[in-house]
Amino acid sequence: MSRIIDYYENNMPSCFYQKYLGVECPGCGFQRSLVYLLKGDLLLSLKTFPALIPILIMLGFLFLHLIFKYKKGHLILLYLFIFNSIIITVNYIYKILT
Repeated sequence: MSRIIDYYENNMPSCFYQKYLGVECPGCGFQRSLVYLLKGDLLLSLKTFPALIPILIMLGFLFLHLIFKYKKGHLILLYLFIFNSIIITVNYIYKILT
């Protein structure tokens, strides 16, 4: 597993916005945060991209909803999407201002 993490860490694609426009995009930090989480550094992962864990929870619930067809699953997914969007937006504004 550590070989996969090291390979991914050394071969991460760069952000298009940051590379060509010189500005971070709202998703900047997602890949680094995922690597930190896979390495077991939860705090650094949350500092790098706070929406990673909620996004993973949303994707996991989406996968389960597609299999089991929960009665109110679409509403839960909608609320999770809104929650993630708010976290990403607030984090992006914070990165711009600091």
